[in-house]
Amino acid sequence: MDPADIKDAINQTMPFGKYAGRRLFHLPEPYLVWFNKQGFPAGKLGEQLALMYEIKLNGLESVVEPLLIED
Repeated sequence: MDPADIKDAINQTMPFGKYAGRRLFHLPEPYLVWFNKQGFPAGKLGEQLALMYEIKLNGLESVVEPLLIED
């Protein structure tokens, strides 16, 4: 995985739903688990959500948190 892809994913804003406007990094784990069970959306957003699911599932938030871009 390219570090730039990880940085893009954690800084991506959720475009729809209950958590619209939040960065993917800040989505609650149960929401990502729900997507994992229901199926991630097609395309880049789905890939980014799947990556966030794996990061949270494996407890890697502290590893990628320094890549967050501050507002």
